[in-house]
Amino acid sequence: MSEAAGSTEESPVHVLYAAIEEAAGLLDVECARDKVLPILDMYGDALAQAVVAFRLGTGRKHEGELDCRFTTPLDVDPYALAVEHGLTPRTDHPVGALLSDIRDACPIDSYGIDFGVVRGFKKIWLVFPRNDLQAISKLAAIPSMPPSLGKSIEFFDRYGMGETVGLLGIDYKHKTVNVYFGEPPTGGFAPDAVRSMLREVDQAEPSDQMLELGRQAFGIYVTLNWDSPKVERICFAVATEDPTSLSVQLDPKVERFVKHVLAADPTTKFVYAVASQPDGEYYKLQSYYRWQSGVLDIMQLEDGALDNPV
Repeated sequence: MSEAAGSTEESPVHVLYAAIEEAAGLLDVECARDKVLPILDMYGDALAQAVVAFRLGTGRKHEGELDCRFTTPLDVDPYALAVEHGLTPRTDHPVGALLSDIRDACPIDSYGIDFGVVRGFKKIWLVFPRNDLQAISKLAAIPSMPPSLGKSIEFFDRYGMGETVGLLGIDYKHKTVNVYFGEPPTGGFAPDAVRSMLREVDQAEPSDQMLELGRQAFGIYVTLNWDSPKVERICFAVATEDPTSLSVQLDPKVERFVKHVLAADPTTKFVYAVASQPDGEYYKLQSYYRWQSGVLDIMQLEDGALDNPV
């Protein structure tokens, strides 16, 4: 369940598609060939150099789905390519202009895309250079950015999320934006702070597991949209080489997937995360099918952080 587990002389598209089918099969998810192959075909041989990860989530919203994400060449506009190939419709909504507006205002280190093996294309990721993270105030001034980003600056500052952003995700399907902070307070986010921040943005009371992951988080990200003045969702992420070693109980589906992945490749890297919702919380596991040293820069982690993530 990682590239280290085997190799082939087949094309990068066929190799990755086979890995996606295998991963989906572990979760009893039927891979939609007509949704997945057109996405892979857009990038062809470039997939051989891409960082690739799989992500699954708990809860009804994520039932029957597996996400795949991979980095894409910097010299190709991933949004224009997705529109050209009919993966997402051209729109007058600000979400359609956001990538271009960010690119005009900020340096971009790399791109990535995210899709479901059942529901197809979802997101584009923009990674800022590790030595040139972007200030919240600068991003909030971008014309097509959700106004809630600027309205939440005091909220971010109050809870020690930091003033800079390393990664943005634009969800074209749901018309939302993920903003990733990589500077959690020393010692993580204290339980009282987690409870307070969730209460302030009308989220459900956190479970003990969420509070524990908040303490261990290497980063935090928020989800924003254009229709609400508040943060829509908050997520705490923990990096680890073995999610079963974390001091929280894994969802049975997640645990089964982890065991399969580690059996195939014990060196696989993971990110385990918990996300808030107004009616509760859900969990997400990301496993890396193909890892590169540059992923640590994307995650804003120091060398060796995954050896002792907590």
